[in-house]
Amino acid sequence: FELAPKSVVRDMYERAMNFGEFVQFYGLARSEGIVLRYLADGFKALRQTVPQDALREDLEDLIAWLGELVRQVDSSLLDEWEELTSGAAPTPHDAPPPPPPSLTSNIRAFRVMVRNEMFRRVELFADEAATALGELDAGSGWDAERWEDALDDYFDEHNDIGTGPDARGPGLLIITEEPGVWKVRQIFDDPAGNHDWGISADVDLAASDESGTAVVRVTDVNRL
Repeated sequence: FELAPKSVVRDMYERAMNFGEFVQFYGLARSEGIVLRYLADGFKALRQTVPQDALREDLEDLIAWLGELVRQVDSSLLDEWEELTSGAAPTPHDAPPPPPPSLTSNIRAFRVMVRNEMFRRVELFADEAATALGELDAGSGWDAERWEDALDDYFDEHNDIGTGPDARGPGLLIITEEPGVWKVRQIFDDPAGNHDWGISADVDLAASDESGTAVVRVTDVNRL
């Protein structure tokens, strides 16, 4: 069926994927420019058509995240449009496009990216996908075998893990902002409501600015 921009945006957001992961997941390397234009169209539609009194905080988070995601991949898709909507003088067509602003300077969008990266791991944990988790975190010492051990320990105590709105909400994510690094704790929504299990990670701000995505390095998966 014909895809609409909001379908693509919703799927990416619900899967807690960044642009590269989304393209790889669906095998869209030959069409990634089309996907990016869909995302840019979705961002423009949200910015232009959602009335001010309907802008809840979670929707404002999503809009900020989406705009920053597109800008970090190809800022030219939004720069000209934002110049037109703001009434600013247009950039000459023969001028090279400016680099996107540092990712971490957009705190609101960056927090959403960090939340998505952490929740992506929660979803894979719920699916007991140790191999996929290992592919994400082998660089920080968390290969599939180590994730398998953590899965065994958790599911020895609980038979399930929540992945609904409560599990994804800000109440289960603790972010401590320090110079150059954010310390993050993603708490699991366990069926007993103990909220003592979770994933601890460091977010490297300089590496995130360089890559244009939130660079998360898992440090522990445990019960406090």
